Amino acid sequence: MSDEYVRNERADQLVEAAEMLFASGVMSHSGHANLSARLDGERLLLTPGFVRGLRPGQLATVGFDGQVLEGELQSVSAEIIAMHSAVYGARPDVGAVIHTHSPSATAFAVAHRPLPCRTEPMLRFGQAEDVPVVPWGPRGSDVSVRGVADVLRRRPTTAAVLLANHGLLAFGPDAAATARLVVAIEESAEAEIAAAAIGGAVDFPPGAQEAVRTAMARAAS
Repeated sequence: MSDEYVRNERADQLVEAAEMLFASGVMSHSGHANLSARLDGERLLLTPGFVRGLRPGQLATVGFDGQVLEGELQSVSAEIIAMHSAVYGARPDVGAVIHTHSPSATAFAVAHRPLPCRTEPMLRFGQAEDVPVVPWGPRGSDVSVRGVADVLRRRPTTAAVLLANHGLLAFGPDAAATARLVVAIEESAEAEIAAAAIGGAVDFPPGAQEAVRTAMARAAS
């Protein structure tokens, strides 16, 4: 496939993922988010600084080193290139990264509390463990990026992290899968907060993850 074909395909996927996030109601009041997709081992496609009303031609091609190769970025997006690049560098299997300020997930980030995996959608969409918290650092700073990289080293199977006092960072094989994970995490955070008012959430029974995997494999066969 040509570079142009791959870029256009990834751009369409990111636009569709952004639309899904808004349609699912998981965005903050401001609608702030940034989404990216891996193009190859050195480049990614990144939203320009906004996602509401995003069009494919507005995405920028950026090097993992932070250089803008095609298109334009607002400073708000330029600041977070290193954060996205750190995820791609640590996880060769990751094809897309999404950062949002989804309200309930952000509540856990503000409280510096990992989000437990206690809902089946989290199991099904790739986060079969607690979502860990990355210590706070100024947005886009070396401190913040090192914190993300350190948590990914220590938690090699997590598909998301909470950025302390900031928001959610999720990643997956492609933009659609990552958007579905964001929705599952936000719904789980909402449920966790609601359950606290009626006695608290309860962990899955032993073997739940394997049972879900078996059910999914049976349905797909």
